[in-house]
Amino acid sequence: MRSKFLFLGIAAALFTACESDDTSDIVINDNSVTTTNNTNGGGGETPTETTVNLNGLYTEDLTLDLEIEYIVTGPVLMADGTTLTIPAGLTIKAEPIGVNAYIAIQQGARINAVGSADEPIIFTSNATTPSSGDWGGLVICGRAPINSTADGSDEIATSEVGALAFGGNIPTDNSGNLEYVRVEFAGGAIDGNAELNGVSVYGVGSGTTIDFVQVYEGSDDGFEFFGGTVDASHLVVVNAEDDSIDWTEGYIGSLTDVYVQHGVSHDKAFECDGFNTDFSNEAGYFSAPTVTNVTIVGDGADDDDEAIRLRAGTRFVFTNVVINNFAEGFDLDDADTGVGVVDDESNIIDVTFNNVTTTLKNDTGASFDGSDVISGVGNGTGTDIATWGAGWARGIN
Repeated sequence: MRSKFLFLGIAAALFTACESDDTSDIVINDNSVTTTNNTNGGGGETPTETTVNLNGLYTEDLTLDLEIEYIVTGPVLMADGTTLTIPAGLTIKAEPIGVNAYIAIQQGARINAVGSADEPIIFTSNATTPSSGDWGGLVICGRAPINSTADGSDEIATSEVGALAFGGNIPTDNSGNLEYVRVEFAGGAIDGNAELNGVSVYGVGSGTTIDFVQVYEGSDDGFEFFGGTVDASHLVVVNAEDDSIDWTEGYIGSLTDVYVQHGVSHDKAFECDGFNTDFSNEAGYFSAPTVTNVTIVGDGADDDDEAIRLRAGTRFVFTNVVINNFAEGFDLDDADTGVGVVDDESNIIDVTFNNVTTTLKNDTGASFDGSDVISGVGNGTGTDIATWGAGWARGIN
């Protein structure tokens, strides 16, 4: 889990790298390097940029051009008040230097990356033979509430890598738009306490759009939601080497239409915490998202596979779920999680288990069985990935 510091302001987080991680220091300027090409062949014409390297802190809006090749060569940080605009159909590549290359939308900044099924926006590796963990991925930081700070306060925490500020008291905070976006070969862990995921969502508010987004072949988690209130839909995770979907720190948004497909190396499809157990639940409430229309496809090769682990007091409502090829469907841990079930704050409605040995495991210490939390067994139809994933999602079986 991340290292956490509370600051009175945002400036320290913008200019301070986390001492506990091994990423290179953030460069506080634009070190872009361009390769030029004179397309007209005559003398005196203005040369045309063909390649731009991106890194450092951007204090003005950055609008990318479909005619230019962009290479991420280090941390790319969008400062408060700026917007990163990416046109449909653009592919952005990152140097294969692991978590030392990532794109971060900081508090108060926005990303406007709106592709289409025919022209998705792709973030990928610049390696000749790409592989998981080649680069760090996409990080979005907002000012929505988190439960690792006091309820109603404007206090902030900092991200696991880069010490980027997130959290606050603006549930409707807007960090921009991600639509028809694919993040490939990203993620990675520096150590047990610092990780980057394919898409890391830190304290992001409900004014933000996350829709039709895939993480493909990631080295760590696919999507991780650290608190916040954002609703996300049409999420695809294929071959994540850690968990596919994570939430923690009081996340209370909704996830609608989710498709998870495991490869050979993986952990859970969902790993869900009510609060960050490395610290404490300062705000006194737990994560409580609603999750609707989910299909999870396991490889069925590991006897102790768990599709969905729910712990640290998280509340949840899962509706219309299909789970294929797992030893365990739902694994509930910790006393606080059990309280949510007993108090009828957590439910699983309409779920179909295919080749699942144990549908629900209760490790909470509370007295309940599967019928107390699960209803409508056999009624789940999952999500229609074949329809809404067509044309832009990669690697679907």
